Amino acid sequence: MDEAPLQNASIDRILDAVREHLGAEIAFVSRYVEGEQKELTHVSSDLDLPMGPGFRDPRENSYCWHIAEGRLPELIQDAADHPFAQTLAITEFLPVGCHLNTPLKLADGTIYGSFCCLSRTPDRTMTDRDLGVLRAFAALAVGQIEQTLEHDERHNSLRGRIRKIIDGQALHIVHQPIHSLATGKPVGAECLARFPDAGQRGPDCWFNEAAETGLGLELELLAIRNALETAAHLPPHCYMSINASPATVLSGALVEMLEPFRGRKLVVELTEHQQVGDYAALKRALGALTPYARIAIDDVGAGYAGLRHLVDLAPDLLKLDMSLTRDVHRDVARRALTTAMVRFARTIGSQLVAEGVESAEEAQVLAELGVDFGQGYFYAAPMPVVAAAQHMMGAAKHEIAEELPALPKAVRCKA
Repeated sequence: MDEAPLQNASIDRILDAVREHLGAEIAFVSRYVEGEQKELTHVSSDLDLPMGPGFRDPRENSYCWHIAEGRLPELIQDAADHPFAQTLAITEFLPVGCHLNTPLKLADGTIYGSFCCLSRTPDRTMTDRDLGVLRAFAALAVGQIEQTLEHDERHNSLRGRIRKIIDGQALHIVHQPIHSLATGKPVGAECLARFPDAGQRGPDCWFNEAAETGLGLELELLAIRNALETAAHLPPHCYMSINASPATVLSGALVEMLEPFRGRKLVVELTEHQQVGDYAALKRALGALTPYARIAIDDVGAGYAGLRHLVDLAPDLLKLDMSLTRDVHRDVARRALTTAMVRFARTIGSQLVAEGVESAEEAQVLAELGVDFGQGYFYAAPMPVVAAAQHMMGAAKHEIAEELPALPKAVRCKA
């Protein structure tokens, strides 16, 4: 167990409370680490101490270890009463007067470290009742320690799995075609990341966990890099959309990545799974991308894509969330909101892409309302890059509307 010191503000508050209750000068939690050492993880004191969280020394030098081994009692009213305590350098160095200490034992029986209160002067008023109070606070600390250890174990496990994906570049890209609702012809494709466990979990799980473990930017940049490598497969008349979070846009890394693709029909699709703290900074960062790509806002009508986002960022494309698209032909509220979004998009010079189009009826109503493009299983599922290219080339050349007599002839069905 030789990782970074445990971080838990609740333990700090527990130490403050027990120190105040017992009238002690110092309270701390320690743990045993590799190399037969003891490390302080949390310290509460109003004194200017020479050691704090992260301080290590050999466990043999500490009261904590010898109390755990039974050489010293948990309650020491005066260190001078115990000859063995006088052999420890810390007794004279600090000095140690009154000392209460109990081992911290985890649920599996492992001794994690110690929970301690002490003062530099003796205190013969301390009793077993006070030791009981210390043990009660220690039990609270153990609960917090175990929660933190479980969280850290999960964090480290996730980080290891994601690190393996990044180092092995073990994600691949699929394309989902985007079609014109007016003509049915393909106009572009969105690049979507797929991971080894695609049958069990969606890519959002990976990106969310990567963000949680501090690897969000690295994983996103890998997905974007792999997506850009597929650009050559798209037909010349089609654009390619890549996803990027606000954090990735703000990092500035995209400018260099997009520069070699100047002249391609690229769209950077801003994903809406996190709040934006600084719209002005995000707008500047998006502005730096405009020589290389148009800007789209994803999931409009869901998540954090509020009106301020749409107004402040002035995107070229708005992607209607599938929650608005689904059953739009049956729901007057969805139609009304879509109509409003069409008018809004026209006013700011943007185009609308409806996500999640799954039926001919949805496609027809969306087209009648003035939505520009559609994406969804009605047209095509996400598919391998080469298959998507063949789909888009084929759909551009052949009319297939004869299967849908109720729709305008120009509307195409799934190829």
